[in-house]
Order: sequence, then structure tokens, then C-alpha cells
Amino acid sequence: AGPGSYTVGTMSERFDCHYCRDPLQGKKYVQKEGRHCCVKCFEKICANTCIECKKPIGADSKELHFKNRYWHDSCFRCFKCYTSLVNEPFMLRENNKVWCSNCTAAEDAPRCKGCFKPIIAGDQNVEYKKMVWHKDCFTCSQCKKVIGSGSFFPKGDDFYCVSCHEHKFAKTCAKCKNPITSGGLTYQEQPWHSECFICSNCKKQLGGKRFTAVEDQFYCVDCYKECVAKKCAGCKNPITAGFGRGTSVVNYEDESWHDYCFKCTKCARGLANKRFVCHNGKIYCAECPKRL
Repeated sequence: AGPGSYTVGTMSERFDCHYCRDPLQGKKYVQKEGRHCCVKCFEKICANTCIECKKPIGADSKELHFKNRYWHDSCFRCFKCYTSLVNEPFMLRENNKVWCSNCTAAEDAPRCKGCFKPIIAGDQNVEYKKMVWHKDCFTCSQCKKVIGSGSFFPKGDDFYCVSCHEHKFAKTCAKCKNPITSGGLTYQEQPWHSECFICSNCKKQLGGKRFTAVEDQFYCVDCYKECVAKKCAGCKNPITAGFGRGTSVVNYEDESWHDYCFKCTKCARGLANKRFVCHNGKIYCAECPKRL
């Protein structure tokens, strides 16, 4: 934009300055709003004031104006980077300061939570819960390595990569002592990997299945019957208390019976929790030996 509201020239006719009445013939003058005035009176009375340097914009200066605000062309610079904005796009911001388009974009851009610098269009970034980081500023709170767009775990105001989270927060398997990152199970208030909680004999996983523990070893039902369970002296089948019919075991000397198999050899009366007599390796109720 240019002056437009006044004309500068050299007076060839007989005119006096409108303000000081000095003759203008042969002198440089300014014509504004139909009035002729000398350069001195123009700068003192009529000239616009530069909004930046607060000095009058003289008749010999180039003037720029925007929305009733005026600048020397040399003062029309970006408030932030001081780049000249003559013939360049600009934005008038608070306090009547002009900004170039680049500084305006940077000022209005979201700020990185890591370095606090603006994230401008085209920058790779990470967003989480209305917070934003440059991709290279999003780092693990423990090892300080860049997480970027990788997996992470939030803990309060901190963020951890998968490896650091495992070592710092994950539960440790009671068998292999390694972190449990997903899944797993608990037995007697101890955590286990599913693949570590297995039958000691057949190695099948026991999660969600019936099993029994013997001296810190775990067995599925089949392996317990085959390898661990005592054989009933009566029916010769494994005694698996809790897995099938009968929950009690009768032990006598070096032999064991299901409670329902412990009965009189002669009358078949059940003898669990009752008096009995052992004769020639056989079990009898208290009455039957008298009839032998």
C-alpha cells in the first residue's frame, strides 16, 4: 500500500504553506486534502506516525498502511524474526505487531511436551491424551531411548518402553523368574507363565485343568494316577482322593485302601472308621473272626 492521501511535488506557482505561510514557489511541498504545505509542517502536523518506531513518516519515506495503521517500509518487519514483510504475506497480531506467515504458524502450533518447541505441519509427532510430542522427543522415562511410534506403558506422568516396563513393574514367574508380560495365572498367591505351569510328567499345561501338587511338583489327573497315586489294596486301582468317587483313604501298615474298599473279607461290611481285625493278611470285622 502507498500514501494515496497526499501528493509530493515542487511548487512552480505562487503558493504559501497552509500552516506557516512560508512561500512554496521553487520548494518541495506536500499537498494533502487540498492544502499545500511545506515538508517541515507536513512532518510536524500532517504526517502519519509509524506504529512501530513511533516517529513521523516523512514525505521522503515510503509508507505502508493496513487497517488505519502506518509503518515506515523499513519498520514493516516480522515482530518475531525481523524479516521484511514488504510484498510478503503477514498477520497483524496482539499489540499491533505484524508476524510473517512462518512465525504465525509456529506460534499457533501445538507445543511438544518434551522440548516445548512448536510442532509444525509436516513434523512427525506422537499424541496421547491431548498431549503431543515430536517423535524423537517421546522417550522412555527409564532408559531414555526414543519410543517414537512403538509400544509403551504409561505410569502417572511417566512413559516406559516394553522392556523397561517388564523389568520395573511386571510380575515375575515363580518358576523361570522372568517377567510376565501378558496372560499368566496365579497359584497359592504366586504368579506363573501359563507355559511354565505344567505337569511334571507329561509337560502339558495345567491352566484351567484339574491337577494335584505333590512336594512342589504338579501332576495332571492321568499322570497322578499313573505315576504318583498309591494303589488300593482292595480294588488295585489308583487312590486319587478328590478326583473321583471317595475322598478318604484308609492306611494300615504299608498298604492303603479307598474308604469304600476297606471292608470285611467275609461279610463285606464297610470298616472305615470302625474296629477291625487283621488275620493272615486279611481284614475282618470284629465279629467274623469268631466264626472262622
